[in-house]
Parts: sequence; C-alpha cells; structure tokens
Amino acid sequence: MVLVFKTNVDSVAKVKKAAPKLNKIFPDSKWNFDLEDCDNILRFECKDDILEKVIFLMKVIGFECEAL
Repeated sequence: MVLVFKTNVDSVAKVKKAAPKLNKIFPDSKWNFDLEDCDNILRFECKDDILEKVIFLMKVIGFECEAL
C-alpha cells in the first residue's frame, strides 16, 4: 500500500526532526519526503492502513499533514 500526504515539511532540518519518530512508530514502513514538490509530499510504503496514525503523529510533532 502506498499512502501520500501533503505536509509543511519544507527543509532537511524538519525532515531530521520527524525522521526518528517516523522510524520508531512505523519501523516496517518505507517513507520519504519530496521537498521539491509544491506540496512537500510524504510517501509511505506499508502493509497496513496507517493513514490516520501518520496524520496524528505528524500533528503531534508539530507538522501539518493531510492525505491526498
């Protein structure tokens, strides 16, 4: 399953802030940010539907995140 989110993560520093939490909470998923996209896309490859969990985590750590 591939999940795609629009975020306000627009710098490497912000990715470094989010990365440890994403890796800890979703250890079996592959994810990446596209900082060159106008929507600062976060893509997840995962086995389960974790859409709501990703949005919740990103908001908890201080970022905007919405599913596309």
